Amino acid sequence: MQSSPVDSRDGNASHAARQGVMALMARAERGELDGALARLAPVPAASDLKPPEVGLVMLRGRTGGDGAPFNLGEATVARAAIRLEGGASGFAYRLGRDVKAARTAAILDALWQDAARRGAVEEALAPLRARLSTEAATVRAETAATKVDFFTLVRGED
Repeated sequence: MQSSPVDSRDGNASHAARQGVMALMARAERGELDGALARLAPVPAASDLKPPEVGLVMLRGRTGGDGAPFNLGEATVARAAIRLEGGASGFAYRLGRDVKAARTAAILDALWQDAARRGAVEEALAPLRARLSTEAATVRAETAATKVDFFTLVRGED
């Protein structure tokens, strides 16, 4: 059975929303993730699909921002894959070696995928979203303060 264009757009929107939540959790501090999970109690039991682990990923760059790619270096990443008691699966990748934070983020990912819990998960992550938004605004303001406005004088060539 073929899906209609509306279904495809809904799927793309949901996919993009999940990516946003996963990116948000990747930037969260461990305490923020633990607090969000505590606000969602009771949470179904979670079992590991694979044990949480730490590994390396290659960071790639591009010369001039859009030129030829090159290997910049490696970064340590923790990842976790879990399944909740109800059958939902969650996944998380985080820079660093904190596998407990990665596992907590994976549990939150699985809870977010449940339409009945999605609003509660979004509400639990709201303080994190506000903190990151404030930090981004501060960086933008500090960057704007260093902006130099150049202007060109028009030469009179009568």
